[in-house]
Amino acid sequence: MLGAAAAVAGMAAIGVSKPPVEDKKSYVVAGAVLVCNLGTQPTRLKMPLSHGVTIKGKAQMNVNDFVVNENIFPFGYCMSTINPEVQQNGKLDINGVKKAPCVPVITNPWLNGQHDVLIENAPALLNEGCNFCIHGGAILIDNDGQNLSGTTIVKSG
Repeated sequence: MLGAAAAVAGMAAIGVSKPPVEDKKSYVVAGAVLVCNLGTQPTRLKMPLSHGVTIKGKAQMNVNDFVVNENIFPFGYCMSTINPEVQQNGKLDINGVKKAPCVPVITNPWLNGQHDVLIENAPALLNEGCNFCIHGGAILIDNDGQNLSGTTIVKSG
């Protein structure tokens, strides 16, 4: 698994930089706002069943909460030039950029978890977390979700 320095270096190599966090590190909960540098819109991090730990009444997330269409949903349209769907699609936006519906392909856990705080035996997810789609998108946590509304969580077992 990559460390924080390697993740930052990887993001810089593809031209992505996360804005400096004004506050200190924070834990991520269900409903957090995610962005992809190659997607056209943000999405919310979901948690169908709670791990049993909550912050402000919302399920706390861990680094293993990266499953597509369970935790992470599409980011609108994808603009990645290495995505075969984008290459084959004839749709252009108003700037002449090719795009196709986003179908994220994420194969690894989130990077930069809090390894000394375990949520269901996995490091807690922090607002500094990042992940990558195989089509080249860098996925960042734009808002930890702690103070957002609109998320209902079902507690497991």
